[in-house]
Amino acid sequence: MFVVFEGIDGSGKTTVSSRVAKRLREAGLSVEHLREGGKFSSSVTQAIREFGRDARNLELTPVAEFMLFVTRDVQLLEERTRPALGQAQIVIADRFLYSAENLARYGRGLPEELVRPVLLAAANGLQPDLVILVDVDPHLARARRQAEKRATLVKRPPSRKGLAGVGLQHRMSAGYAALAAAEPERWLIVDNDGELEANVERVVELLRTAQQRGVPAALASFRAAAPARRPLPSALPSVAAALEAFLSWLDARALREPAVAAYFLSGLHGAEVDERRIALGERVPEALLTASIGLDDAVSWSLREQLAERFPDATARSLAGLPAAHARAAALRARLRQRAPLAVLSSYDTLDDDEAYQLREVLYAEHPALVIGSLNRLDDARAWALRERFVRERGEGVFADYEQARLICKSVAWLDGERAWELRKAARETAPVAAIGSISGIMDSDRAWKWRLRWADRASKTVFGTLRHNQDERGWPLRTRLAPMVKEAIDSIQDLDHATAWQLREQHADLWPSTVLKSLGPLCSGERGEKLIKRQLARHPGNVSLLKHASAIALGLHSAAGASD
Repeated sequence: MFVVFEGIDGSGKTTVSSRVAKRLREAGLSVEHLREGGKFSSSVTQAIREFGRDARNLELTPVAEFMLFVTRDVQLLEERTRPALGQAQIVIADRFLYSAENLARYGRGLPEELVRPVLLAAANGLQPDLVILVDVDPHLARARRQAEKRATLVKRPPSRKGLAGVGLQHRMSAGYAALAAAEPERWLIVDNDGELEANVERVVELLRTAQQRGVPAALASFRAAAPARRPLPSALPSVAAALEAFLSWLDARALREPAVAAYFLSGLHGAEVDERRIALGERVPEALLTASIGLDDAVSWSLREQLAERFPDATARSLAGLPAAHARAAALRARLRQRAPLAVLSSYDTLDDDEAYQLREVLYAEHPALVIGSLNRLDDARAWALRERFVRERGEGVFADYEQARLICKSVAWLDGERAWELRKAARETAPVAAIGSISGIMDSDRAWKWRLRWADRASKTVFGTLRHNQDERGWPLRTRLAPMVKEAIDSIQDLDHATAWQLREQHADLWPSTVLKSLGPLCSGERGEKLIKRQLARHPGNVSLLKHASAIALGLHSAAGASD
């Protein structure tokens, strides 16, 4: 029996499928999992996947991407899947040609008449007996991915799919739902919002039943025993009611996924949430410290003081964004400097005081690239001396190394001078996303706009990240064109009281409900902002990201960081 698990990134399909395989083996069945633990059993397939996801391949077109991903799947089918079907009782695939189809049709917008013949030829008659769609709200999927990234702190080139922005995952979620609806005799949906082990048990029982009685009987039994769908929430009358609903959701989530709960608390503080923050600080201290980055409230400082000895790195990183002149931040940096020097260095980003430069000089011998990365936005003589020394000592080869090229780009973020552009251009081929991102801020030079216009379709998320709070007239047509596909276009209008900004909010209030609300910032207290808030709470009361941002308004924090659409 050939069983495929599908789902958007962060849905939990790899975790579910790996645990199911383990349980089935324990029950005495022979099981071949083609991507157990998240790595394809074919090294060729894995290499193709890595090439396709690597954002350094920025020029890859949607059609070429589709062909590449189909190639990935064909290699796995011929090398591993077909042989396994003749040997194991159950063969499990984490992704199949459906992933390539969904990304191409629903994610990138390629026409079905182009996609379908290629998929039929690639499958060569092979179809899964059963497709299990591990389904989850895209907001929760994103929170899980972000919580995992924060926990591992692994630095790697960003995913090409990620460059399209959060909207891609929303489109692919809808795409999977359409594929499942088209073949109910083959597909079933598992809601992975609840208890993971309960879902694993249900799927194990499903596959055992399918082995004994066939797929149709197993599907009927599974659907008959499925939990009742949760009723749709009622409209919320106020941001205070949204805060109450958010806290209720948070309490339930903290029991199962405390790190995810901590992620949703990013940027929030105040009497109503501080009790939760303290409790999570005991369970997932590092995640809670990360959620406290840049915060200057009493609870954040109490947590830092309590956790500094046990978690010096996470504590130091939480100081990012606090100015050099902040007495408590300066004292804690000094206290942690010997134990967590690199984390303290990261908290010095953009800071140009003597203490910051002294630490840079100390760390340069062993960690020169990290020191250079900490110079972002700094245009003074000491910063340029360090940059020039770094390049001079390493020669032109420095621009061929991804991590070094990325940090060089980071170091010249917001800088529009000739020397900054020389470094940016030299590093662009190796670290294109970092190079594009380095034109952030209010940089309105013609060459910055040339880059934005060139890369807007290939790296939409990054380009709109450079336009936050930017009211240059060249940005409005770009936002208007891409907002239907890219929610980050709405992110970029945060706080802007501009006629086109309001038009974009009103046009996309139902497409990007949380981001539209978040984009108001201090405008939420005006008549037009209050009207829009009321509308969003009435129409989207079940959107957890919207609840988070409405809660920020209720707490008096108009632009809290963290989860969004």
